[in-house]
This record gives sequence, structure tokens and C-alpha cells, in this order.
Amino acid sequence: MKRRSLKAGLMGALMALAGLSQEALGGLLVMVEKAKADHSGMTSRAPSMPMARDPVAAVAEEYEAAHRKGTREALELFIARHGDDPLADQARRELNRVAK
Repeated sequence: MKRRSLKAGLMGALMALAGLSQEALGGLLVMVEKAKADHSGMTSRAPSMPMARDPVAAVAEEYEAAHRKGTREALELFIARHGDDPLADQARRELNRVAK
């Protein structure tokens, strides 16, 4: 392997790691062309990950489930998971009622 091709290969690897293309240097890599290809004819894909849920809504749904179940275990589990949430105070009051 010639020393010159090694330098060119290392420079290309560094540019790839740094996120640079060879457009600024006058050349154009095939992979850059493929990455920038127009995909307007393709149907849009569904996102690979679903959108994150609203944490307030998720806690409220979990409280409602514990409330519907109405057992000591369900309420204790909710309080253990969400002890700092304002709904935990409601769960504690409900737990006192269930215990009596």
C-alpha cells in the first residue's frame, strides 16, 4: 500500500467521522449522492419510534386504573411509583378510606 493512498484513506475516514462530505473539496461521493437522493416518489414511512406520551396524562391514567381497581395493593403501587405527584395525595386519602 502506498503512503499516499493511506493518507487519502485516513483523510476520508476522518471526514466521514466528522460528518463532512467531499462536496466542499470539489468531489462528490456516491454515498453522499444516495443519501441526498430525492425520495419524493416514495410513500412516507411511519416513524420508527412512537411519539413520547405526555407524562402527566400517563400518571393520571395510572391513578384512574388504581382508583377503579380500588384495592390496597393497587393504591400502594401507585403511591410507590408516583409519591411526589399531587395525585399521590388523593391515593393516600383513598388508601385511608379503604383501610378502614
